[in-house]
Amino acid sequence: MAELTHFDGQGAAHMVDVSDKAVIDRVAVAECYVKMLPQTLEKVTEGTAKKGDVLGVARLAGIMGAKKCADLIPLCHPLPITKVAVDLEPDTDLPGVRITATVKTTGQTGVEMEALTAASTAALTVYDMLKAAEKSMEIGGLRVVLKDGGKSGRYEVSP
Repeated sequence: MAELTHFDGQGAAHMVDVSDKAVIDRVAVAECYVKMLPQTLEKVTEGTAKKGDVLGVARLAGIMGAKKCADLIPLCHPLPITKVAVDLEPDTDLPGVRITATVKTTGQTGVEMEALTAASTAALTVYDMLKAAEKSMEIGGLRVVLKDGGKSGRYEVSP
């Protein structure tokens, strides 16, 4: 197991010094899902949810979430994000919405936390927009499925 970098020699939490790291292209992809009843998913696909365009609003919320990551996670570095894409796909087999967030930067540290924050913010927004129709929705499966760039190299979840 790798050494935890967010603790100093005395065990106190600190922000990692990345000043000696190279500025390189980095990307991370995270995914999650919102599981719901088929009739709730129907409101999404038919555009009949009371609060409006569920997927469009959740997409924007995810983008905003990635940009606010350093404000929410205490030891994250504020990063110059160069791209955020949030894809929300209705899935009748789940049933629910599958969410994938891709974040890119050219910088000294990775964007895994930004991708995770984007995906989770989008999922929370889906829940918020549909909670009047169903309070029993489940948010799950939040994970990094791709990380590339940096000294640890490429990490990718096997399909």
